[in-house]
Amino acid sequence: MNEDMAEIWTILSQDERRLVAENLQIREYSKNQLIYAEGEEPECLWVLLSGKVKKTKEGVGGRVQILRLIRPVQYFGYRAFFAKEPYVSSATAIEPSTLGSLPLSLVAKLIDGNIRLAWFFIHELSQNLGGSDTRIVNLTQKHIRGRLAEALMVLLDNYGYEEDNCTLNIYMAREDLANLSNMTTSNAIRTLSTFVNEKLLIVDGRRIKIINENLLRKISKFG
Repeated sequence: MNEDMAEIWTILSQDERRLVAENLQIREYSKNQLIYAEGEEPECLWVLLSGKVKKTKEGVGGRVQILRLIRPVQYFGYRAFFAKEPYVSSATAIEPSTLGSLPLSLVAKLIDGNIRLAWFFIHELSQNLGGSDTRIVNLTQKHIRGRLAEALMVLLDNYGYEEDNCTLNIYMAREDLANLSNMTTSNAIRTLSTFVNEKLLIVDGRRIKIINENLLRKISKFG
């Protein structure tokens, strides 16, 4: 069991666990299927059980920015409810994914009676806010090479390698890679080709093999 899920489960009493089990819905999503859209009212706490999910926001001129990648087993979709506002971003399955959903009205009821659960969500929100602050600085101040290298490291840190220990365990379209890096698709393709020529990685369609992780991390950090 994932650490976050294990932690939240141990926080709950036996009766609270029963309530969660009775109200948890398991839902299957196909590749590129929308989970919730920007502007909708938040109704569910979501947990990704398997697969991959991206949170995105549409910017100027319809350009999309990937704000965050969700990996199993992480909770998401609750900040807007706590803020008493509609969703300010959208969530979409990157690949076929299994999710659990719990009514946020029930989550609020559980929090009212369980201070440890309240602190769990405060901790989660604080970590996400800190990560967002760091991402904003990196995406606005780093050069293109640094932004793309960071995006590749984000993919690696979230989803790891395949069994060969070098192929990223996610097949992402160039447009998505660009949206994660805050650059145009053409710049992402061009910079990716530069990394290939420098023998930092090998690209085969959407499969990306990392050849020199240490140097990519240096470019990500100082780029």
